[in-house]
Amino acid sequence: MTDIIRLPDELGAQLRQQREALGLSKSQLADKAGKVREVIYRLEAGDDTTVSSLLAVLGALGLALRLERAGLPSASDVARRFQQDDEDDDGPA
Repeated sequence: MTDIIRLPDELGAQLRQQREALGLSKSQLADKAGKVREVIYRLEAGDDTTVSSLLAVLGALGLALRLERAGLPSASDVARRFQQDDEDDDGPA
């Protein structure tokens, strides 16, 4: 997994995919990471949590955090992201 993640919900989606690929429930991952289940819900939703919780969950998933220099997203990246958000908002209620 070497995806570039710039937004919290993108991180959440990657964490959820890895958890599911390992066949873990949210409760099982929380136990493995030594955290409460709410931490997993928050991370996967892209909500705020502590850095220590993120690192514990990454470790439990067999992942590590790597920092790289990155530029700002391009105008097309931003437009594509807003398009995705608009499409999500237009979905069934």
